[in-house]
Amino acid sequence: MFLTFYGAAREVTGSCFLLQVSGKNILVDCGLRQGTDIFEGEEDGFVFDASTIDYVLLTHAHIDHSGRLPLLYKKGFRGEIYCTSATTKLCSIMLLDSAHIQESDAEWRNRKKKRSGDDLIQPLYTTADAENVCRFFHSVEYGEEKTLFKGFSVEFNDAGHLLGSSSVTVRATEGDVTKTIVFSGDIGNSDQPLLNDPKYLKQADYIVMESTYADRVHEVAGGTEDDLAYVIQNTFDRGGNVVIPSFAVGRTQEILYYIRNIKEQGKIKGHDDFPVIVDSPLAIDATNIFSEVGEMYYDAETKALLDQGVNPIGFPGLGVTITSEESRAINDDPTPKVIISASGMCDAGRIRHHLKHNLWRNECTILFVGYQAVGTLGHAILNGAKRVRIFGEDIAVNASIQKLKNTSSHADRVGLMRWLDAIDNRPERVFVVHGGDGNTEKWADDVRNQFGFNAVSPQFAESYDLLKNTRIKEGYTPETRSRITPNTVYKYLLESGGRIGELIRNFKGRTNSETKKFVRELDDLFKRFS
Repeated sequence: MFLTFYGAAREVTGSCFLLQVSGKNILVDCGLRQGTDIFEGEEDGFVFDASTIDYVLLTHAHIDHSGRLPLLYKKGFRGEIYCTSATTKLCSIMLLDSAHIQESDAEWRNRKKKRSGDDLIQPLYTTADAENVCRFFHSVEYGEEKTLFKGFSVEFNDAGHLLGSSSVTVRATEGDVTKTIVFSGDIGNSDQPLLNDPKYLKQADYIVMESTYADRVHEVAGGTEDDLAYVIQNTFDRGGNVVIPSFAVGRTQEILYYIRNIKEQGKIKGHDDFPVIVDSPLAIDATNIFSEVGEMYYDAETKALLDQGVNPIGFPGLGVTITSEESRAINDDPTPKVIISASGMCDAGRIRHHLKHNLWRNECTILFVGYQAVGTLGHAILNGAKRVRIFGEDIAVNASIQKLKNTSSHADRVGLMRWLDAIDNRPERVFVVHGGDGNTEKWADDVRNQFGFNAVSPQFAESYDLLKNTRIKEGYTPETRSRITPNTVYKYLLESGGRIGELIRNFKGRTNSETKKFVRELDDLFKRFS
């Protein structure tokens, strides 16, 4: 009985763990690596043979947990995928969307390669791969123990992170020894709209636990709805639009939930039945799925609304746009409105169109409702850029720039401690994964010091014998990892250079002190590598 870590090992994306029991190969998650987590060659395939995988257990639909499933199919997987029905539904749209992005990105790169005479590239996977892998999904609901083969059963429990998200409990037997292995998935924040709080589990011989926000404590919950109402009221009184860059799945539906309450309680004065437009095909599809699933996925407040026949994320004045023509027409209408569009970090999608038409207007507000990674357009705007470049045009940032608090869908340090403290027994080992900036190592230290558990932060490709509780294969650090794959990351370096250029252009109009500080940081970088 062996466990090997092929993703989210001292990284925050790309979750992928290989469990080997009685000659069967079981993957828990198969996520796409994103941003700085991409290493040499791994974007092109897997270290293991995809055709040998018998089962996949999927904790939830987010792309950093599910996004390489079409690639797994492309490489020969023909096994079975188990997850909740809500996760199945969300993956049916999210994997197709991811495939479309892969194809569009390859098409864009190939236009440049044709002009330069370079070899063309293939997309990581296609929409056909995504459609095909969706045929292998099987749904298991919360609390239902499912036997996959003799001596191996699985149970999904609500992780409170996303619709259908789960912590997965595996009970595996080899010979006369049975081990209970818990994969936390992404543990949700408490008191989120729509969703239940995470379910606490009681027993585990081994725990594979996330540590995304193990280094912070969220602000005290509450006030989010009133803060949103305040922004809408003040912006509408100025005659402007509220533009919300939002993640299509999860965050958009939370914002709709808040706005429904705001409208019902009459918190916006003088702008009755104000329009709210969701301008993202993926967000629209996801919102429909949120409205279709059973009540088991929702918290008590949301269930009460459903029992009364009330759609918790629907209300008068809510509109959606499908076509690009409908999207462009939104800004032709002078009526103050809320525009919710993707992507959440403003790096792609229709949101850039709305920023182009609203950023320069003093009367408008750009309201951020999620994390903005360094180097993204959203990060530049949120951190004081005076001008940004969108579609080749310099746009002045005159709108009010705001950030909505208390919107994280991840448990913080306190929530992670509460989840782990619920375990009644003493696990043989806790594996800490899914954390950046040293979070996995720091949280493993905390688990050892505060709980007295044997905790480790495994490296990529590190393996353990779960019957003997011993490490049997050393992993690879980020520094040595490139040696196990044949390709290079030089193309990523070139692309990063392009992003640095974009970042420099966004500094136009900033204060001298900000610009000098950035110049000093660039000089330090040049000195280190020249």
